[in-house]
Amino acid sequence: MHELYNEYINSKFGKHIEYSVYLDVFSQPNHVPRNLKLTRTYREYLEHLLDYLIHFFQRIEPLQDLDRIFSKVETEFEELWADGKIEGWKNKVLENGHIPSNDSVVDLDYYSTVEELMEVGPEKLKEGLAALGLKTGGTVKQRAERLFLTKHTPLAKLDKKHFAKGSRDVGLNGASDASQQTDDVRQIALMETKLKRICELLSETILQTKENVEKKQALTYEEMELEREEEEVQADTESDDEEQQIYNPLKLPMGWDGKPIPYWLYKLHGLGQEFKCEICGNHSYWGRRAFERHFKEWRHQHGMRCLGIPNTKNFNEITSIEEAKALWGRIQERQGVNKWRPDLEEEYEDKEGNIYNKKTFTDLQRQGLI
Repeated sequence: MHELYNEYINSKFGKHIEYSVYLDVFSQPNHVPRNLKLTRTYREYLEHLLDYLIHFFQRIEPLQDLDRIFSKVETEFEELWADGKIEGWKNKVLENGHIPSNDSVVDLDYYSTVEELMEVGPEKLKEGLAALGLKTGGTVKQRAERLFLTKHTPLAKLDKKHFAKGSRDVGLNGASDASQQTDDVRQIALMETKLKRICELLSETILQTKENVEKKQALTYEEMELEREEEEVQADTESDDEEQQIYNPLKLPMGWDGKPIPYWLYKLHGLGQEFKCEICGNHSYWGRRAFERHFKEWRHQHGMRCLGIPNTKNFNEITSIEEAKALWGRIQERQGVNKWRPDLEEEYEDKEGNIYNKKTFTDLQRQGLI
């Protein structure tokens, strides 16, 4: 919206405000004076702003029926317009064909004499006359006198000589001007109503945009550069992910070609069956083949070493810690019969060459016989 922001602050109806403040006021057209709303620049700005918001809304909410929403807005607008209850547009046009004083380019209610009216300047007088369809030539005094006539005299009753060329008669000219102005005012009021409605639909997005702008304004130059670099890296990563994104609703395992394996192969290998191993830290293995293969892999071997148990074939299919400890205890008991016992099998020799086992040799030595 930076282009619209620049268009706003460089116009007569806008104010020189910060971009963050503009995000608050662009959805509130009532703060613009009525006399400035009747200008061509305001109408064009309103059209540009509404077109941008409609295009943005259609992109982020493609399933919303914006035409139906606006149709309802127009129906409600017609009823309120007929009753003169549109906010900021009450008393649209007076019966005598005048624009209300607060809608005209020059508010004649503030001036009681022609001399006072001359103080607004020639350009302002020219704009006021042009808005009423009157001649804009002459001196400053002549312009002021011509414009001052409209304060108390309806346009339809003014002398034809005061109107610009092209008017066929006074009554027709005054009536056509009033009708044209009424239609212009109605169109502007309708666009403002649509603007308010679409801003209501985008209220959350507008708030997030403002917060993001305020956050960026508080950053230092170094932080802004770092954030910009991160955004570029993230954008590159996202583009790569989008290119490599593969449709896989069943979440099937990937094959050697980087694509999901066929479903029949998935069922054949039982890859939907889960096996958990407590020794591996309750790690899950999908499919019988992966479960059998994991007993020789590093994760299971590490778990067995932590338990102080050798990872032999005897412990295949054992996934519970308690079962592994119990089996290891039984193996140790069974091997205890053939286990080498140093007290009985370790041999010692005395000075005379006699051979004794360790227990007998220790007893004789303790008795002083050796």
